[in-house]
Amino acid sequence: MVDSNLYPYFLGPYGENDDLLIKLHTDFLRDHVYWRRNVHPEDPPAIPTRAAQQPEFLAFEARLRHELHALSASLKRSVPFHSPRYLGHMVSDLLLPGLAALMLTIPYNPNNVTEEAAPVTINMEIHAGLQLAQMLGYPADPSRPDCAFGYLTSGGTLANYQALRLALALKAFPLALRAAAPSALDLPPDDWAAFNLTPAESVSLFDSWCRWTSKLTPAERRYWRDRVRVERIEHLGHVAFFARHPQVRPPVVLAPVTAHYSWSKAVKLLGLGREQLILLPERGMRLDLEGLESVLRSLRESERSVLQTVGVFGTTEFGTIDPIDGILALRDRHAREGYGFGVHVDAAWGGYLATLFRESDGRLRPFADVRREFETFPSEATYAAISALGGADSVTVDPHKLGYLPYGTGAFVCRDHRGMALLAEEADYVFSGSDEGDYFAHFRKLGRYILEGSKSGAAAAAVYVTHRVLPLDHAHFGRLVRQTILSTEAFTKRAARFAEEMHGLLNVCIPYPPDSNLVCLALNPAGNRDVAVMNQFVRGLHGEFRGSPEQPLPTREFLNSVTSLHPQSLGEADTRQVLDMLGLDPSTLRDDNDRADRLMILRHTLMNPFLIDTENDISYIDRYFEFLARHTRSVLSRPLDTPAV
Repeated sequence: MVDSNLYPYFLGPYGENDDLLIKLHTDFLRDHVYWRRNVHPEDPPAIPTRAAQQPEFLAFEARLRHELHALSASLKRSVPFHSPRYLGHMVSDLLLPGLAALMLTIPYNPNNVTEEAAPVTINMEIHAGLQLAQMLGYPADPSRPDCAFGYLTSGGTLANYQALRLALALKAFPLALRAAAPSALDLPPDDWAAFNLTPAESVSLFDSWCRWTSKLTPAERRYWRDRVRVERIEHLGHVAFFARHPQVRPPVVLAPVTAHYSWSKAVKLLGLGREQLILLPERGMRLDLEGLESVLRSLRESERSVLQTVGVFGTTEFGTIDPIDGILALRDRHAREGYGFGVHVDAAWGGYLATLFRESDGRLRPFADVRREFETFPSEATYAAISALGGADSVTVDPHKLGYLPYGTGAFVCRDHRGMALLAEEADYVFSGSDEGDYFAHFRKLGRYILEGSKSGAAAAAVYVTHRVLPLDHAHFGRLVRQTILSTEAFTKRAARFAEEMHGLLNVCIPYPPDSNLVCLALNPAGNRDVAVMNQFVRGLHGEFRGSPEQPLPTREFLNSVTSLHPQSLGEADTRQVLDMLGLDPSTLRDDNDRADRLMILRHTLMNPFLIDTENDISYIDRYFEFLARHTRSVLSRPLDTPAV
C-alpha cells in the first residue's frame, strides 16, 4: 500500500497537487519581482509602462506566445515519467521541493563557480555535499580535518571522471615530492613505494607537506612549491612524467564488466588510454572477488600499479550491487603489503538506497530493523555493501536518479577533502583572498577544483532544499525509497505468478534477483531453442511498450525498456545458467548474427511510488502483467522467423 505521507511529495500522476505548486511559484515569482524593485528603489523604472502598448512590444509578445504554445504542444509528446504506467528508465516524477526550489532560483541565475557570482547557492552546494556525505557514512563535520567533501556535477559521467582525476593526482604526487626532495619530510624510499601508497597515505603526505611549507618564509614557500609543481604529472604530462620515473608505468583502472561506459570515456579523456582499463569478471551480475584478487596478483607480479578499483552500487542494467565490503577488504590487505590503490563506488543509481539504512544522526541502522520492513530486502550481502560505503575513497551518486530531482544534478563525494587541493587551478580574476582553515571559505572558490567553468546554482538550491525538507534518513527520504522496494517485492511476486499463468506458452525468469528497484524479465516462447527467435519475440513485445514521438502516448498502455545479456559480460557459467532457465540451445548464441549474439530482455525501473494505488484500489503492477499476458498471446499468434542457419 502507498504510504500516505508521500502524497505531498510530488505534483502527482494526475497533477493532484497543482494548487500547491502554482501557489508556490506565483508567490515566489512575485517575491523575486519585489526584490528587484528594492535593490535600489531610488532608481526609476528603465522600461516605461507605456512600452506594453507599442507595436513592437505587441509583436514580440505575439511571437513569444506563438513559440511557447508550439513548445507546449510539442512537449506533450514527451515521455510521461510521472505516470505509474511508466516502468522504463531511471527517471520518475520530480519531488516538489526540488522542482519549486529550482523554479524559484532560476530567475536569480547564480553561477556556482565562485561566491562572487553565487553568494547564496554556492554555500547550499557545499552543504548538499555534506548532506550526501553523511548519507554515505563519511565524516561530515567541517571542523574535522578529514571531513568529506562533495559537490554537484551534470551527471554521473562527470563525477566518475572527477574521481579518476583526483585518484591520479593523489597517486602521482608522492613521486613529485620525492623528485623535489625536501629533506625535512619522511618520504617513501623509492618510486615504486611512493607510487603504491593508498589515497589516504597520499593525503597524509600532502598534509605534512602543506604544514611544513606553512612554517617557511614567503620566499622559501614559493621556492619549494614551485619546485614541486614542476615535477607534478599535471605540469609535465604523462609522457615526461613517466620518463622521469622509469621504475613505474602508467597505472591501470579496474572496473567490473557491468560498469557504465563512462569509465571507458574517463580513461581516454584522462590520457591513460583504453588499454589501461581492465574489466573484471562478474558472478550473478556482481563483481567476482576471486576474479579481482587474481587480477591484482597478476598485476603485482608484472609490477603494474592500480590507480583505482571501481565497485558498482546499483548497475544501470540490473540494479545489482557489488560486494563493496569485499573490495575494501582486498584493498586494505594489499595496502598492508605495500600495494596501495583507491576504491571508488559508482553509486549513481543506488546511492539514495542508503537513506533506508541511516538514522537521523547518520548512524547505521541495525540489519534486523531494516529487514522487518520487507519480505526479502535487504540481503545480508546488500546490507554489508551499504555498511561499507563510508570506507570507499570516493563515491558517485546521482540526485537526478533515485533522488527524484531535475536532470543536471549528479554528485561527486570524496572521503577526505584535503586531497582536493591537488586539483586546484588558479584563476586570479575569479578567486581571491585567504581561506586557511575555513572549510566553507576554501570551497566557495569551487571553480578552482572542478571541471566546469560555469554551473547552475539553481540545481544546487533544488538539491539542498529537498534534503532539508526530506532529510536523508529512513524516517524522511527513506519513506520514498521504502515504497519503491515494496513495489519491487510486489512486482517480483507477481512475475512468479505470471510465469505460472503463462506455463506452456512462455518460459519466464528473472535472471538476477534484484538488489534494488530494477527488475529484468527474460521471456522465451515455450519450445523455442533459438536465441534469434527469442530476441525477435522480445523486440516484438517491446514494440507495444516503447514510447515514440510519432504516436500519441495514450496508445501505449504501459512503457518499459529493454536491455541485453552479453555472454562476454556474463561469463561461461552464468550464460549457461540463463540459457538453461529459458530452454535455449547454447549453439544458437552466435557472433555472426546480430540477433543472436546476446539475449534481449525486458527491463523495469520501479521508481514511481504510486504503482499500488490503495486510494482507488488499483495495482498498476497487476495491470501491467495482465497487459503483458494479452500482448504476449497476440505476438505469439503471429509467425516468427525461421532460425538462421
